[in-house]
Amino acid sequence: MSAPAAEDAGGLVLASARGRWVLLATVLGSAIASIDATVVGIALPAIGRDFNVGLAALQWVVTAYTMTLAGLLLLAGALGDKYGRKKVFLIGVVWFAVASLLCSVAPDSAFLILARALQGVGAALLTPGSLAILEAVFRPDDRGKAIGAWSGFSGVGTAIGPFIGGYLVQAASWRLIFVINLPLAALVVAVTLRHVPESRDPGATGPIDVRGGTLVTLGLVGLTYGLIQGPGGHWISPAVLAALLGGVALLGAFAWQERRTASPMLPLNLFASTQFTATNVITFVVYGGIGGALFLLPIELQQVSGYTALQAGISLLPVTAITFALSSRSGALAARIGPRLQMTVGPVLVGIGLALFARISGSGDYLTEVLPAVVVFGFGLAVTVAPLTSTVLEAVPSEHAGIASAVNNDVARAAALIAVALLPAAGGITGDAYRDPPVFSAGFHTASLISAGLCVAGGVLAFFTIRNPARAPGAAQPGTRPAPALHCALDAPPPALAASVTGAGQP
Repeated sequence: MSAPAAEDAGGLVLASARGRWVLLATVLGSAIASIDATVVGIALPAIGRDFNVGLAALQWVVTAYTMTLAGLLLLAGALGDKYGRKKVFLIGVVWFAVASLLCSVAPDSAFLILARALQGVGAALLTPGSLAILEAVFRPDDRGKAIGAWSGFSGVGTAIGPFIGGYLVQAASWRLIFVINLPLAALVVAVTLRHVPESRDPGATGPIDVRGGTLVTLGLVGLTYGLIQGPGGHWISPAVLAALLGGVALLGAFAWQERRTASPMLPLNLFASTQFTATNVITFVVYGGIGGALFLLPIELQQVSGYTALQAGISLLPVTAITFALSSRSGALAARIGPRLQMTVGPVLVGIGLALFARISGSGDYLTEVLPAVVVFGFGLAVTVAPLTSTVLEAVPSEHAGIASAVNNDVARAAALIAVALLPAAGGITGDAYRDPPVFSAGFHTASLISAGLCVAGGVLAFFTIRNPARAPGAAQPGTRPAPALHCALDAPPPALAASVTGAGQP
């Protein structure tokens, strides 16, 4: 049997030329979405100056993307399973590139916000496919290696995102952070068309839950609009009240739809597991605190501490370096001793790191004010993310590992979405306050402490709700095989390296 025939029969070999091309396509595909998520935060002050807009518009630049991504992520995974992961992945990459081009030529903030929402749709289409393709096309012996390599290279992409964004904003224009997506997308399309085989889930024969996807997306739109527009005395205005009540009603209708449909986008029976439900509640609380604080931090560093965009981008590199270096070790430790200790201590460390952000002042001294905070924050993430991911997966049957990973990622993104909408107002930052350094700094310090409190609350919740798995007599000790390498993108948990991914697993 020839090598190609052998590969076709049992799956691709990672060391083969075609295997490496497939890995390249999936890594670059996920990278354009993850890099974009990190570089935009660095560019917010420049965007605000160019368009002369207040904080609410900058919130929308971030949340419009997260909103459509979170709302459509599960639906996109189902589309890939049924109609072809390669096909949906390619549509997502092209869609993302076109939306990026629109972002780069935006004449005003309203156009940019709309283009960012379209970008989120493209990201939702391409994100599930990048991991699902690896799971589907590689032979079982190489599958873990391929996903581990994808995870590591994706982590590098996340790490360099703020650096690239800061450089482009400082050297030329914030518009270039969207232009750089175009050549990457063209390369992904070319490699995917030539080298990536098509795959589908033969069991995905039921109807696509389009109604569920529509309800959850519109619900998030309404809720986000109300939370962003409400501060400043507008909570009782008819538009805000209608948006908030309508958003809650639509999310309730989504839950009702998922309960009654035969092929739900989100199987609610997953939440019958107390461990699964508790882990997702902890994810929501902790990643809400993280997402809100990291939205405000680049503005604090640039508007208050006088950092350039490049310096602000570089300042967070230790976080990614620490999580990239220690996450696999953290996963191995959790496999030996169980996740409860790390899921209790880790969020508390994250909270301490966020509380230390409140020490950042107008001087912005990196060694004494910023670095201690990002180091503690990074260690907290490294302790937390791997056991959190493994706990989500182990709380459900193995055949549901992919959807469990997808739900956990969607929870994290929804938490960040709501936090970015709500935390600035909770800290007293509204309107044009971000242009007044003393006012913004005071609000940032308050917001940092609120975020810290949320993360500490997540640790306390883990202590009371998370249970270590029981050890069967005579069973092999957990942790006897190497834990897979994990990375943590700052806007979501790390990829779940499940033994079985059904196409809904997310980076």
